[in-house]
Amino acid sequence: MIELWFAVIAFLWTGYFVLEGFDFGVGMLAPLVSRNAAEQRAGLETIGPVWDGNEVWLITAVGAMFAAFPAWYAGLFSTFYLPVVLVLAGLIVRGVGLEWRGKVTNPLWCDLGIVVGSAIPAFLWGAIFASLLFGGVAPALLGGAFSLAVCALHGAVFLALRTTGPVRRRARTVALAAGGVTIPVAVFALSGLGTAPALAAMAALAAATALIWRRREGWAFTATAGAIVLTTLAVFMELRVRPLPGLTLAEAASGPYTLTMLTWIGLITLPFILVYQGWTYWVFRKRIKVPA
Repeated sequence: MIELWFAVIAFLWTGYFVLEGFDFGVGMLAPLVSRNAAEQRAGLETIGPVWDGNEVWLITAVGAMFAAFPAWYAGLFSTFYLPVVLVLAGLIVRGVGLEWRGKVTNPLWCDLGIVVGSAIPAFLWGAIFASLLFGGVAPALLGGAFSLAVCALHGAVFLALRTTGPVRRRARTVALAAGGVTIPVAVFALSGLGTAPALAAMAALAAATALIWRRREGWAFTATAGAIVLTTLAVFMELRVRPLPGLTLAEAASGPYTLTMLTWIGLITLPFILVYQGWTYWVFRKRIKVPA
């Protein structure tokens, strides 16, 4: 049961990073690839129907940690209390910006909130997990830079995949630039792990850059998503051995009865979450047409 719930939590965090990763990237890049209000609105519409649903993965992942591994949950979120609070503040600011942008006369402050509220969590999640694995300020900053760069690349590819016209062309250009930054940062950030998934993640990022250059946005997005999956896998392979300094997975886990009850609850609820998410993306799968 312990291994099963660790795998479930790793899966939930992976889903969160893949889905929120392009949300963060679009939020940061929408002003950069837009030249007028209509183009920026079209860029943000690519995540409009899904961004709040993507955050459900974070809530579910944290809730599962609290129930299945309370000692891990308590240690992680108390150690990184300030960064986590800043992440939550960023998510709130971004959410307010996205919700209020179409309801105010001057959306400039909303746009600023979306950019800042997307960049802060994108950086801090990488910094938190890098610090958890390696400790120290330098690894945390490198991990934050890596996650920020990956989100920018992931979001740029998503914008190119979901838009038309000049926004799509600019998104491809930004994706190529982001790939040029992300690949060397990934080499430094992931070489410390040295595992097969980490090496495969570097290759996936290089493949994504090559694919976006060839205008294969769909495959490029698959590659960036794959890079995030592989990176998260590499991280959780390390955490499986030592989720916190001085704490083993067995010591962090709840009792057998709690884990059994959680398993039944998960078997009932998790399929609904997956079906709902799949249905949402299917309904809103078409490109957003940018006004000429």
